[in-house]
Amino acid sequence: MEIQQINDTRRGYFEAAEDEKQAGKMTYTWAGDSKFIIDHTEVNEEFNGKGVGKKLVMAAVDYARTNNLKIIPLCPFAKSVFDKTEDIHDVLFH
Repeated sequence: MEIQQINDTRRGYFEAAEDEKQAGKMTYTWAGDSKFIIDHTEVNEEFNGKGVGKKLVMAAVDYARTNNLKIIPLCPFAKSVFDKTEDIHDVLFH
């Protein structure tokens, strides 16, 4: 599975694809220079149960760590991943 990030000055998204099919997409909005809000995560029905959503969240976590950013998970799915995954709380905005 390949995850690509598209980013601009105000918003962006992470997109997961497999065999050139979109598997899922997670959108975010910048909240200043040092944090972004994950506002929506969507997984294509045929990829349900394959961990696509979590892979998208983890891609955002990697991006945040690399760039010294914080994440505000407003999306219920992203919030649930943060609630269940203790070792990614370093990028959580408090």
